[in-house]
Amino acid sequence: MVVKIRLARFGRRNSPFYNIVVAHARYARAAPLTRPTSNANPPNHSTARNSRPLEVIGTYDPIPKPDHYDDSGKLHKDIQLDSIRARYWVGVGAQPTDTAWRLLSMAGIVPKKVFGPKKDEGAKTVEAGNVRVR
Repeated sequence: MVVKIRLARFGRRNSPFYNIVVAHARYARAAPLTRPTSNANPPNHSTARNSRPLEVIGTYDPIPKPDHYDDSGKLHKDIQLDSIRARYWVGVGAQPTDTAWRLLSMAGIVPKKVFGPKKDEGAKTVEAGNVRVR
């Protein structure tokens, strides 16, 4: 079964707090039905979203707060991560989500991933002197 590193949201409304968790992929394999039912698509109650994670490897607080150890007044977002366990899970094949990948790359566990359009390496550059305007 696929294992993912993702964020699990906690906290109150307008005050989010996330645990960085290792959990099974979002949908677990459903057990085969023994008898036909009237409902063509029965609800899948075995989603990994509702189950306990395999391990909590860190926390992420996205609300900017002032640093208690710095008098400059700069705001920062708090990330606490067990890097040894995160390296282990990435090493055994856990797939980080995009947000988890960004947090893990800040810690230096995975390389930075560039999100956005890719640059076309085959495109020719044209100098300004070679362009004709009609």
